[in-house]
Amino acid sequence: MKTNRNHLALVTKKFNEFFLVDLKNQENFGNIDRFLCRVKKSINFKDQLIYVGDEVVIDSIDLKSKRAIITSLKKRKNLLSRPSVANISNIYITFSVVEPELNLSQVNRFLISAESMRVEVTLVLTKCDLISEKKRTFLVDKFRKWGYQTITLNLQKSDQFKNLLTELKQKKCSIFMGPSGVGKTTLLNTIIPGLKNNTAPVSSKIKRGKNTTRNVELFSISNQSYIVDTPGFNMQPLEVDIRALPNLYYEIEKQVIDEGVRCKFRNCLHLDDEGCNLDKSFERYSFYREMIESSKSHYYQNQED
Repeated sequence: MKTNRNHLALVTKKFNEFFLVDLKNQENFGNIDRFLCRVKKSINFKDQLIYVGDEVVIDSIDLKSKRAIITSLKKRKNLLSRPSVANISNIYITFSVVEPELNLSQVNRFLISAESMRVEVTLVLTKCDLISEKKRTFLVDKFRKWGYQTITLNLQKSDQFKNLLTELKQKKCSIFMGPSGVGKTTLLNTIIPGLKNNTAPVSSKIKRGKNTTRNVELFSISNQSYIVDTPGFNMQPLEVDIRALPNLYYEIEKQVIDEGVRCKFRNCLHLDDEGCNLDKSFERYSFYREMIESSKSHYYQNQED
C-alpha cells in the first residue's frame, strides 16, 4: 500500500544517504510510525544538509516496506555542531562531582556554550553518592548563585532518576552534554530502557572516561518528547561573539536588567573599561574575564590569518 499524501516527520537517525524518520502525526497508519527515507533526487536544499532532529516533509509512503521519500526540509530553530543535531529545546550540562573531579572553569565553559544556543539550560551533577550531603548542598547553592537549577543524582536513590525522567517527558528534545567519564551513558541507559550502550571506566592514567557511544540518534520517551543519544565527546569549540558574552552570564544580566546598572558605554565589556559600573565581585567574573581575553586573542589571530 502506498500513499502520496504529504506528512510532517522528524529525523531520528542518519546514516550514509538514508534517514530514519518518525511521523509527527500518526493517524491513519496504525502502529507504523517510523520510515526509512531517502531525499527526492530532484530536490535541492541549496547545499543544506539534513541532520538528526530536523523536521522534514515526506511522501510516497510505502506501508509495506516502511519506506518514504523526503521532499522538503523545515526551517530549523538551532543546530548543534558537535554532535550534529538540530532543534534542541533543552540542554542538560552533565558533570560528575568526583572521578573525575569537578572542574569549575570547564563547567562554566559548557554552560556558556549552551547558553549561546538560546535554549533552556540545566546543570546535572552525577555520582553524588560519593560525596557528603553537606558538600552536595554547598554545590547546589553555588550553582544557584550562578543562575542555574541543579539536579543532583545519587545511584542509591532511584526517585531522583524518576523525577528527572518526569521532567524530560515534558520537554520537546533534550540532550546531555559534558566531558567523558561523568556518567552520561549510564544515565541514558537508565532513562531509555533497552538502550544498553557500552560504558567504560575512567582511565586511571588520564583521569577521564573513554568514549563508548558512537551514533547520534533520537529516542522517544513520551508522546512528542525525545532525548538525544550522542557520541562521547569533550567540550565543543566555543564560538560566541565577544559582544554577546555579557548577555550569557546570569550575574551580569541580573545587574543590568533587574538592578538597572548602567555603564558609560552601552557596548561595555566590563573589563577595565572607562565608566564601567558593574559589580565584579561575583564568583564567575574571573572565568568571564578569561573568556573575553581568549575570544579577543582568537579574533585577532583569525584577522592575521
